[in-house]
Amino acid sequence: MHPVLDDLITLLKLERIEENIFRGDSRDIGSAQVFGGQVLGQALSAAQHTVVGRVAHSLHAYFLRRGDMDAPIIYEVDRARDGGSFSNRRVVAIQHGRPIFNLAASFQNPEPGLDHQTDMPDVPGPGGLKDLAEAAEHLDKLPAKVRRFMTDNRPFDFRPVEPIAMGDMQPRKPVKHVWIRAVDELPNDHALHQNLLAYVSDFELLGTSTLPHGLPFGRGRVIMASLDHALWFHREIKIDDWLLYAMDSPNASGARGLARGHLFTEDGKLVASTTQEGLVRVVDEPRPERSDPRLQV
Repeated sequence: MHPVLDDLITLLKLERIEENIFRGDSRDIGSAQVFGGQVLGQALSAAQHTVVGRVAHSLHAYFLRRGDMDAPIIYEVDRARDGGSFSNRRVVAIQHGRPIFNLAASFQNPEPGLDHQTDMPDVPGPGGLKDLAEAAEHLDKLPAKVRRFMTDNRPFDFRPVEPIAMGDMQPRKPVKHVWIRAVDELPNDHALHQNLLAYVSDFELLGTSTLPHGLPFGRGRVIMASLDHALWFHREIKIDDWLLYAMDSPNASGARGLARGHLFTEDGKLVASTTQEGLVRVVDEPRPERSDPRLQV
C-alpha cells in the first residue's frame, strides 16, 4: 500500500488505553493546527471501537480549541445508549487536560427502507482532469505552508472541476466540485472507509463560502477555522473509488460561513452528505501564520 495512505490508516486506528479511552497521534499536513478532519476521523474510530454489528449513519461535532500537533490526543467515549436498533456514542477529545473537540455519533442495524436521492451534478468526470498540484498555477508565489499542502504526497487524489486561481480572484458563485479518491486500494472494511471519508470531508468545504467575495488564495488575509461539522452516511462507501464532492455555500454572515456537500459515486449514487460552519474573518493585513491552507483550496 502507498506509504502515506498506510500511515493515515495507522493514525486512525488509535491505541486503546482502557475500555472506553483511546490515544491518537497527529500529523502536520501544512495547516496551522491539527487538521480537523484528522480529529473527526479519530473520534469516529474511537466510537466505532465500542459498537458491535452496527454501522455509523450520522455524526455531529464541534471544534472547541486548536489542537497541538506535538501532543497526543486522548479520546474518551461515553456509551450513551444501546437500543433495539440504534446506538449512540459521545466522544470528547482532550489535550493538556482540556477538551478540544466533541462528537456525537449514531449507529444503526442495517435494514431496508424507502429509497430516493438528489441528482448528481452534471460535471466532467475525473479522467480528463488534472491533479490539485497540476491544476494550480504560480505555486512559487504562495506561502511555504500553503505550497507544501499543494505539492506534498497525500493519501488522496484531488481533481478539481473548476479552475484554481492562485492570485486575485474574481467573485463567482459559491459552488465547487472536486473528485476525490484514496491513492491506493483499501481493505474491504466499511468502518475504515467511513473513517477516511470523515477525514477527507473537512478538505475544501469551508473555502466555498469565500468564492463570492474574490478573496486571494493563501495570502493570509482570511482567518478560517472549522466550528462544527455534521456528516451523514447514506449508502455503502468505497473511498478508493472516485467520489465527486459537490459543495455549495448558502450563507456567509457574522464572520461565519456555512457550506454543504454531497458525495456521489461515478455512476451517480449519493453516499454521504455533510454540512459545516466555520469562522471566516477577513483581516486588513496579511497574517500567514494564522491562515489555514486546508480550508482555502
